[in-house]
Amino acid sequence: MTEIYLCRVRMLIRTLLTFLFVFSSGSGAQDFRPMSTPNDTLVSPKVLSNNRVQFRIYAPNAQAVLLTGSDIPNIGQGAEMTKQDNGVWKVTLGPLEPGAYRYLFKVDGLSVVDPRSSSVSESNDNVWSLVYVPGADFMDTKDVPHGAIAEVTYYSTALQRFRRMHVYTPPGYETSKIKYPTFYLLHGAFDCDDSWTSVGRAGFILDNLIAEKKAKRMVVVMPAGHTGSFRRGQPIGESRTDEFIQDFLNDIMPYVENHYRVSTEKKYRALAGLSMGGAQTINMAENFAYVGVFSSGIFGITGSSSGETSAPAWEEQHGAMLENPKLKEELKLLWFATGKDDFLIETSRATVNLLRKHGFDVAYNETTGGHTWINWRNYLQEFAPLLFR
Repeated sequence: MTEIYLCRVRMLIRTLLTFLFVFSSGSGAQDFRPMSTPNDTLVSPKVLSNNRVQFRIYAPNAQAVLLTGSDIPNIGQGAEMTKQDNGVWKVTLGPLEPGAYRYLFKVDGLSVVDPRSSSVSESNDNVWSLVYVPGADFMDTKDVPHGAIAEVTYYSTALQRFRRMHVYTPPGYETSKIKYPTFYLLHGAFDCDDSWTSVGRAGFILDNLIAEKKAKRMVVVMPAGHTGSFRRGQPIGESRTDEFIQDFLNDIMPYVENHYRVSTEKKYRALAGLSMGGAQTINMAENFAYVGVFSSGIFGITGSSSGETSAPAWEEQHGAMLENPKLKEELKLLWFATGKDDFLIETSRATVNLLRKHGFDVAYNETTGGHTWINWRNYLQEFAPLLFR
């Protein structure tokens, strides 16, 4: 019985091996291989030599495809893409000013990231594809010592949940023993703590400034400015602002000062923010020696549709701060910058005038451009060299 059993086992093994050989070498194996398409070798995005950028997506069954982007100039609600015979949709834009640009494809009304690119940038309610057009010396990736950027998870006692922030430590931080100054850098509405390091190029900007000895080595903290879900068209209420300030003062700053080798003295602290982050900056300015406000001011100061302004209420609420001579003495820099085409230009002007009325020495710079990352990256590279001098 044993020999018969062994013989049957051998026959079964031979049959299986024969089947596997025939299957792997025969035409039947082809049925299990994915069909090749133009998507297999598609390159997108592609930065051309003249700063034009070509975007492509394989969508053979789509009826209409648009290329959309928050800061890409001259495309309005989206640039129409043209369908090729092979099912690939294509559009070429530019020449574009050197810098980082977020974009999405809108395929038959559905927004999707570029499936052929792994470069992305987060915001508060979605993720974007990201393309970088080189040629701006201050933010290009260069052969210089580079700092490190960490995604840090902390528990917010103010909000009763875990939160995330990005922290930049300068070149040499790991091997040195000195205490560094701290620069807190806030994003705007719709964005998140990833934005300054991805589309904002903050790490590369600081690396290059430090390498050229234009800026001091510093720890840069980029927290999440939204305390809950936020959608376009939703007003930024006072409660949300107060929640963030509580999180910032009670949790973020103590975490940084307990976990990083930084000075806790006010003269070694800086704070700056853009748009929503600029308004948050103004409300916490008394805790810092260096303050920067990008494309922002006191929201509502120029009036609402009802004709009412927030200026009297804000002045009354912050009266002690506005009239504090010690605060003005300790404040080393109060710096504003806004583009002349920015929809918040009047807000910035009115805020600067209010602060000057109360005796603050305000540096104010009106630039070209609007409410975009094109300006905010420039403002960072102008503001950072002024810190901790």
